[in-house]
Amino acid sequence: MNRMDQLCDPGTFRAITDGLESRDPLGYPGYRDALARARARAGTDESVVYGPAEITGRRCLVAMFRFGFIAGTMGEVAGERIARAMEEAAAARTPFVLWTQTGGARLQEGMRALVQMPKVAAARSELSSAHVPFVAVLGSPTTGGVLAGVAGLADVTFAVENATVGFAGPRIVQRVTGRGLSPRSHTAQSAFDRGLVDAIIPEARVRLEVGAALAVLAPDAPEPVAVPPEPTGKRLIPWAAVDAARRPARPKGPDLLRAISDSVILARGDRSGNVDPALEIAIARIAGRRCVAIATDSRRLLAPAGFRTARRALAVATRLDLPVVTLVDTRGADPGEASEAGGIAWEIASTFEAMLGAPVPVLAIVTGEGGSGGALALAAADRLLLLEDAIFSVLAPEAAAEILWRDQTRAADAASLLRLTAPDLVDLGVADALLPEPLEPQMLRSAVAYHLDDLGAEAPGVDRTAARRKRWRRRGES
Repeated sequence: MNRMDQLCDPGTFRAITDGLESRDPLGYPGYRDALARARARAGTDESVVYGPAEITGRRCLVAMFRFGFIAGTMGEVAGERIARAMEEAAAARTPFVLWTQTGGARLQEGMRALVQMPKVAAARSELSSAHVPFVAVLGSPTTGGVLAGVAGLADVTFAVENATVGFAGPRIVQRVTGRGLSPRSHTAQSAFDRGLVDAIIPEARVRLEVGAALAVLAPDAPEPVAVPPEPTGKRLIPWAAVDAARRPARPKGPDLLRAISDSVILARGDRSGNVDPALEIAIARIAGRRCVAIATDSRRLLAPAGFRTARRALAVATRLDLPVVTLVDTRGADPGEASEAGGIAWEIASTFEAMLGAPVPVLAIVTGEGGSGGALALAAADRLLLLEDAIFSVLAPEAAAEILWRDQTRAADAASLLRLTAPDLVDLGVADALLPEPLEPQMLRSAVAYHLDDLGAEAPGVDRTAARRKRWRRRGES
């Protein structure tokens, strides 16, 4: 089976014939003969082919590199084809799927090859403007200008199992640095561990995994949902509310995300080489509605990478024009030395800015504990809901007791003073509404869908960014 049939439903790919042909811009010795041999050997006219196809029955536009054609390098024709493919996908509002297997820019075309990097990056912006999904599959190898010019810009990125993935090929690295690579460097597994790709998949499962992603990204098919039930009206004493919010058996954000979603594409890492286990992001379908989800895990404090990952989620939501749902349950940001050195305060500030500037609806739900500015950076939404037993505090009661009295044993006293219970937060004008306890995934699923519909039904043409900034500009006023 050829690689195109591994990706696409057999018989559905139709290569677009464009008449493009490499022109030997440098007059490179023997290049024309090398092109002729490559055409004969690879059975294709260039290193990239593209055209419409179906993947598990879903229409898309596919571009694929052929490594057998001069190591899958990108020259003028390959770059032009990728750019045209993305532009045609944008015009047709059809998902774009790219499978790379490439050594990078084509040396025989010199700088005329290298300038394909900004060319394809410019064309990628057409997909963003049209809110069209871009899925990349990194085959072996994927290196150089193709990874740095286009493959690294996908909304969802898969790497083929055991693939070589890296900016420079291993031989070049050794030449430039004078040092060899460790066995794990430049591998799909290393890229996954560092949060540079979202998943590793066996080559035999590429069609199924890409098809599953396209299914999550397909247009909404909303199920009818009921109006969320009214809260019970109970008011826990503050320290009892703290205990309830922190109850070990209380479902964690990532678990809740899976429980309320029809399907998800888990996204991994901050694309800067870090993965924060305190936070998970995903593209999800909830009651048939697409969204980008951010879910925190209360067992861990948020590190700088967590806030960068959240901003990555906001960027994906903006490109795809999808609402954002945050499930907040965290004691807040990690105050430790490593996080301080990593700029934790700056990352929180940048996340506030990104949340307030997102041009899509943003719904935040505190499902357990909201702790200080680290939690609020993920809750500065168009609508802020709390579960009845949830809490949100300017500072954890233990830390507040330490500051106020230098005595953490008075945490319950601090909790009473801080008015941190969910009903208190509505009374203070910080939160918008409560959801009833006990925390039931089905109720939460319906509530998310209901509020997404309600936010989406706001006046056409509303400037969401301006409205959200105005909303938070007035928060905290008497």
